[in-house]
Amino acid sequence: MEKENSIKVKERIGHTREIPEEERVAIIEDSSRTIGRSVFFSVIIMIISFAPILFLTGQEKKLFSPLVLTKTFSLIGAAILAITVSPMLTRVFMKCKLIPESRNPVSNFFITIYKPVARLCLTWRKTVLALCFVLIAASVPLVINLGTEFMPPLDEGSLLLMPVTLPDVSNSEAKRITQLQDKIIKGFPEVENVLGKAGRAYTATDNAPISMIETIIVLKQKKYWRKGMTKEKLIKEMNDKVQIPGVVTGWTQPIINRINMLSTGIRTDVGVKIYGTNLDSIYAISRKVEGSLKGIKGLEDLYVEQLTGGKYLDIKIRRRDAARYGLNIDDVNMVIESALGGMILTTTVEGRERFSVNLRLAQEYRNDIDEIKRIPIQTMKYGVLPISSVADVKVTEGPPMINSENAMLRGTVLFNVRGRDMGSVVNEAKRKIDETFKQLPQGYYIDWSGQYENQVRAQQRLKIIIPIVLLVIGFILYITFHSFKAVAVVFISVPVALMGGVYSLYYYNVNFSVAVAVGFIALFGVAVETGVLMIAYMNDTIRKMVAQSGNGLENISLPALKETILFGATQRVRPLLMTVLANILGLIPVLASTGTGSDVMKPIAIPFVFGLITSTLFVLIVLPVIYNLLKEWELKKHGRLVVLDIEE
Repeated sequence: MEKENSIKVKERIGHTREIPEEERVAIIEDSSRTIGRSVFFSVIIMIISFAPILFLTGQEKKLFSPLVLTKTFSLIGAAILAITVSPMLTRVFMKCKLIPESRNPVSNFFITIYKPVARLCLTWRKTVLALCFVLIAASVPLVINLGTEFMPPLDEGSLLLMPVTLPDVSNSEAKRITQLQDKIIKGFPEVENVLGKAGRAYTATDNAPISMIETIIVLKQKKYWRKGMTKEKLIKEMNDKVQIPGVVTGWTQPIINRINMLSTGIRTDVGVKIYGTNLDSIYAISRKVEGSLKGIKGLEDLYVEQLTGGKYLDIKIRRRDAARYGLNIDDVNMVIESALGGMILTTTVEGRERFSVNLRLAQEYRNDIDEIKRIPIQTMKYGVLPISSVADVKVTEGPPMINSENAMLRGTVLFNVRGRDMGSVVNEAKRKIDETFKQLPQGYYIDWSGQYENQVRAQQRLKIIIPIVLLVIGFILYITFHSFKAVAVVFISVPVALMGGVYSLYYYNVNFSVAVAVGFIALFGVAVETGVLMIAYMNDTIRKMVAQSGNGLENISLPALKETILFGATQRVRPLLMTVLANILGLIPVLASTGTGSDVMKPIAIPFVFGLITSTLFVLIVLPVIYNLLKEWELKKHGRLVVLDIEE
């Protein structure tokens, strides 16, 4: 029976014949209906598989939603063209001779390679399944030990040095530190330009104190760097040379620093926020947190936000003495304001421009407390008196800046992560903090912020959305095949595809991030699609075999069933490889890119490309084995073959 079926198949497809116009139109219409259903379900599955990305929030949504929308609209447009334009073009340009696919040299080449392999796998079915299981099981430790981060670090081509000094630093000392560090950094051959800034800009949106310095370092192109020099080595060398007593350095990049400060209020990668009701208690807890975090591998630039140590000029007016000299409080305050803060005297007009003219004491008089005590005050009866005769002038300590969040006072412990993934560093830091603080005082609590806050938010949202998407896709597959077993077989390709992605991440030393999750989500849709089409092809060959046997299942032998499944799988080789190669070749430029932006795009492409390879091998080799076992079980136990597919 096996030989007989094989000969009939060859006779049916191995010749070229003339086809009348009516038959040609009927063939095109029948093929269009079949292809239309396949395209419809494939596009629906691909679009739904990408849906989780659209439900993200924050910067990850702004970054990846254009990718999803572009792919979605492209799929919809391609589906419309495949259903409407392609049949019309086929009817116009197809000649009256149909050349069978068996005469296609490309198909014959791949079928010649694939058929012996598939036949061997169908013979050694248990061995193939065992090897597949071992490969999947071997990837589990890699998944457990895979590093995590929010987003891959984008190389902006420049660095941002953020030294922080003591809160009571003077303007001249902050200027000296900035100039000294800029001079040292400019001496590196990899540096093109350096620009330092101390304090805040003249705007209410910049709350930086004078003790915080920002130095933007523009780097040269990497071809001009010293041989063997990397960005990490360069940061380490610079950090070793710019160390100044009393100054804590921090390294980041200009763009990501602004994004972090605007979105989370933290200027480093990660921050530990301590909330409470008393600044002294918050600062004490912050110091303990700092002590517990020291020594963690990968934790760099550790700094406690200073809540004490700010210096204030306190001028307290003695009311009795002021009254004795015939002065009131407003008179004294007016002198203090004009001498120290400055008073607008007039406005000068120069053409179309207007300038305010301010009057105050020179800086050398304002910087010396003894000179401030000698600020003259004019009286009606006693002439000119020093301000010390009616007020106490002294320097007092207080908080340099009071931060509040969620209606509570807040302190922060800041640090960056270098040389290790963020998830591992934060998890170890959490364990050490939990060991240090068995219980916080009542009314005080600790929260984690920065990039880690965004990472946790994205992961929690994906944990909710992805299972829902899986259920929806499973429901669509059930509508397609009307069989839970077929749905389960298709979903088996998902862990195999993920296995290839995990191995590739381990090989390229890439941490799991939102970008990697986007790559896996895209891979999931393609893996399900290829599995659906392979099962549809094999179902079609089973149906034809049942029809040829006159629905007499007693005439169908297990070897004939195996050969029929092999034939159906063989016919799927060319379209499957076309689909896979189109995706892989389209992403090779991304894998080979080295410019700005490749840091974010490569983590998307790596799991998708290599996961697609393992998924394709599974669909071509393992899926026919599972399908053969399933059909043999149906034939032996129930005496029937379930061949429902898209066409029904």
